[in-house]
Amino acid sequence: MAAIVVMPQLGNSVESCIIMSWEVAVGDTVAVEQTLCSIETDKATMDVPSTEAGTILALLWAEGDEVPVKDPLVIVGEPGEDISALVPGGSTHEGDAASADAPTVEAASPVETTPAPGFATTASDGAISPRARTLASSSGVDASSITEGSGPHGRVIERDVQAVIAAGPALTHAAQATGGTAAAGTGIGGRVTTGDIASAGAAPAAQVSAPLAPVTAVTAPAADFPGATSTEPLKGIRKVVAQRMMASLAESAQFTLNSTAKADALLALRKKLKNSDESLGLSRVTLNDLVCFAVAKTLLKHPAFNAHLVDGKVTRFEQVHLGFAADTPRGLLVPVIRSAQALSLKHFAAEAKRLAAGAIDGSLAPEYLGGSTFTVSNVGSFGVETFTPVINRPEVCILGVGAITPRAKLEADGSVGIEQRINFSLTIDHQVIDGADGARFLKDLAAAIENIDVTVLA
Repeated sequence: MAAIVVMPQLGNSVESCIIMSWEVAVGDTVAVEQTLCSIETDKATMDVPSTEAGTILALLWAEGDEVPVKDPLVIVGEPGEDISALVPGGSTHEGDAASADAPTVEAASPVETTPAPGFATTASDGAISPRARTLASSSGVDASSITEGSGPHGRVIERDVQAVIAAGPALTHAAQATGGTAAAGTGIGGRVTTGDIASAGAAPAAQVSAPLAPVTAVTAPAADFPGATSTEPLKGIRKVVAQRMMASLAESAQFTLNSTAKADALLALRKKLKNSDESLGLSRVTLNDLVCFAVAKTLLKHPAFNAHLVDGKVTRFEQVHLGFAADTPRGLLVPVIRSAQALSLKHFAAEAKRLAAGAIDGSLAPEYLGGSTFTVSNVGSFGVETFTPVINRPEVCILGVGAITPRAKLEADGSVGIEQRINFSLTIDHQVIDGADGARFLKDLAAAIENIDVTVLA
């Protein structure tokens, strides 16, 4: 008997997942635990195993679709089974239409060769499948102009674009403004240009009545303004980041304090560790490791900074669960070093590297991407000196680390010398922390950095 495999729940905070690639096709035989597809959550990339054994009868979504957790994903059963009662909305995505084993629910698909759509459509929410987007782009069809789709939830799929193409050639924006038409276009992707309309003798009244001078302008190729564009909704990690950043700014009273600290001791220790014996396991300790290590130690003196604010209640944490912003191919992620205050520098650096590597290649378990009590964002490697980091809610502050830059200093003998200073930007939630508190935190952090050799021994 046919059964549905649903999108699994991957952590309490995951609401939907994006299908990156299907590893099976309609007609394939699968076993329990066999990988069905690769998905991306707002935190990681992982595989979805099958919970059923049998033949793949329908793939209910296309690659690139964002699927809510617990929604039907795949139908598995015996070849030839009637699955119409199991298919949400009575139709599968466009990929199933090519299957020879397609069940009765696919009978509606062949109508796509007729000029008028022979399938039901609903108002689109802006989503479009990759195949539909590719076809629209190659055919010169403005995908954003398709307001209804026949995919799940009104998603625009390939046959919707095909219907637009069958209805007639696409026009450039300039050609649309003329109100004319032509049987074929010579523009990009076969689009009809103003020149094509003029050549076809189908110029509208406005052009016929135009004075002689503008006619000479038509002889020159009309520039398509504003040119080719593409529009797609925010999704996946980008969507989550956008929502959280806006919520953070809307729900907290943020302001930023900027400070610097002498970095000579920091640079000296980093050099010493880099040249240390490999067997000590310290040669790969980075400047960011040292700064974050100092932050974890400083937070022990400032418990108000190692806290969450939720529903008007402040929760302070005894342990420091230090998050650090990581730039990954899929966007911004914040891995969390748990109990950072209790780790030695060697173990702290090793854990930071393990988490960063997992975040970048998408293998990090979701539980290591949440639960931080304080976050550090370091963009110093890009040459940025100061910036305004946005608090990673429900935390009450965040530290931005900028580049180390040379500054002039007055020596004891009155001469002018040069010293290296590291830049810090501390954004605090004024609902919980006052400016003077922030200044004291930065002062203690600067002391920890300027005496980093002592800090790592504490």
